[in-house]
Amino acid sequence: MWAEENRPIYNRDHLRYPSDLTDEEWSLIEPLIPPAKPGGGKRRTNMRELINGLLYILSTGCQWRYLPKDFPPKSTVHYYLGRWHEDGTLDKIHHTLYVHCREQANRKVSPTACIIDSQSVKSAEKGGPILTPLGTMQARK
Repeated sequence: MWAEENRPIYNRDHLRYPSDLTDEEWSLIEPLIPPAKPGGGKRRTNMRELINGLLYILSTGCQWRYLPKDFPPKSTVHYYLGRWHEDGTLDKIHHTLYVHCREQANRKVSPTACIIDSQSVKSAEKGGPILTPLGTMQARK
């Protein structure tokens, strides 16, 4: 249940879309956005609006062609998504936000414990040898 003192922290009613970045969130991400390519013209795309467009697509699951017109063109948003995936920018943003969240929760940046959950998966009808619980190999029947 939400505590009353925490509700204002998570309230996104003042934003155009609930997926839009707040000023605080943008201040964490802005330094990680690569500068415009050298030798080209001045960047005309507002990078904050571009990220807001990406977040809108991710949070709503809408198709690219239904991206509202108040974001940069869908082709521009899609281009930067691919470019940032390739050059590692998305990984840098993810890591920075991960570290920030861990620090806010007064936790070490690297987790000290791990839980691994596995499900039993039915093996294929055909295939090579399988390992028994004792680690010995057994031919499939």
